[in-house]
Amino acid sequence: MTGKYYEDLEVGDRISNGQGRTITEADNVLFCALTMNGQPLHLNEDFASRTEFGHRLVNGVFTLGLAVGLSVSGLTEGTIVANLGYDKVVHPNPVFHGDTIYVESEVLEKRLSKSRPGNGVVRLRHRGRNQRGEIVVEFERTVLFLRRPAAGEGKEP
Repeated sequence: MTGKYYEDLEVGDRISNGQGRTITEADNVLFCALTMNGQPLHLNEDFASRTEFGHRLVNGVFTLGLAVGLSVSGLTEGTIVANLGYDKVVHPNPVFHGDTIYVESEVLEKRLSKSRPGNGVVRLRHRGRNQRGEIVVEFERTVLFLRRPAAGEGKEP
């Protein structure tokens, strides 16, 4: 497992995931189809060409999901119990087909769970940047993490 346990995280830690992901037209169109989002700004190049952006925009919810996904391998893979909430989601710059997204995560707060002694609650800030270093999505996420098993104990499912 490459994920971090509750004990591995300290307030102020920054975790960069060097793995980027280039967003394709197919990604955007499929996501819109799967979510039944017919917004022409995402799907109709003729329409989008007449907007201030000049091209179709990638669906912001896809960008949010991709940012979460890019954080998994270095942060939560195998050590997350649940996502408890997402807050303060902003998209300060547009994302276009062909943009590559990279994510950095910052630990904002942490505390032991009051109701689940084997877990800890961590609040994270994620920033997704494009290949030019521009922030394209920023949000806070509250995550329920596994605590590190004591010596001789197996990992919780």
